[in-house]
Amino acid sequence: MTEKTVDLSVNAGGLRLRNPIMPASGTFAEGLDKVMDFDRLGAIVTKTITRELRAGNPLPRVVERPGSLINAIGIPSKGVDYFIQYTIKFYAQYNTPLVVSISAPTAEGFASLASELSIPGVAAIEANISCPNIEADGKAFAMRPDSTEIVTRRLREATNLPLWVKLTPNTGEIADVARAAESAGADAVVVANTILSMAIDLKTFKPCLGNIMGGLSGPAIKPIVLRQVFQCSKAVKIPIIGCGGVISADDAAEYLLAGASAVQVGTATFIQPAAMTTIIEDLATFCQHRDIPQVSDLIGGALIEETDEPELAWVDPT
Repeated sequence: MTEKTVDLSVNAGGLRLRNPIMPASGTFAEGLDKVMDFDRLGAIVTKTITRELRAGNPLPRVVERPGSLINAIGIPSKGVDYFIQYTIKFYAQYNTPLVVSISAPTAEGFASLASELSIPGVAAIEANISCPNIEADGKAFAMRPDSTEIVTRRLREATNLPLWVKLTPNTGEIADVARAAESAGADAVVVANTILSMAIDLKTFKPCLGNIMGGLSGPAIKPIVLRQVFQCSKAVKIPIIGCGGVISADDAAEYLLAGASAVQVGTATFIQPAAMTTIIEDLATFCQHRDIPQVSDLIGGALIEETDEPELAWVDPT
């Protein structure tokens, strides 16, 4: 008997996607067209673009740790002019929506970039507000609700394209930050970027990274970001795009059940360049085996049992 076809399409932040799988910014480039058909992806998310040319952080920039990767790439960029002239033209040959990731050190800088990149060929803007804000002593915009609201409102005024706001996991206020982004006009929040971390070389006693600290990604961070997606899903009504440690269809399904409408895949692509297409195929199989006709049925589907028991106080077991 022929297995039923699963509808993998989802709505995510103002876009209708053929499936919920897309790359995380900074982990995807044009050369991957040699190993996968870009028209199979739900969306394409570009490497983060800055207005100016950027060389990136000093070497070394990457170090492996069990179940994870720490990177301090530093957003190297050829600048916005190069991006418009060459990168957008390359992706124009595909039917997959192009989401442009942008970064700037000020709210006005974000707004200016969003305005300039609201052009044909760009389907949505992803604002990476987990980068340092020079107007707040270098703290990331997404560390606090007030700075998140200010930059998101400026972005919203600057573009009519769907606006995705990428949050940082390095805050204890992520649900409040997500609410601030929603109230200021974001169409979706991306939860989240990498977790601030470091590693030390025990042969030299020196930090492993030239920048000393970097961002932790990979399977090790998934339980943390999954919790944050769940918390944000209870705080906002706009779609959430989960990002952190997705290496399989099971990981993607967990994020959807926690409340995400779509997921981004990053570190897995470094391990297996065609990981995203495998995840798409396996996600369809996951749904087929459970008689789930459309993947969107998974969104927010985690079963949380209610209890009438009062919260238990600590009891000394002795």
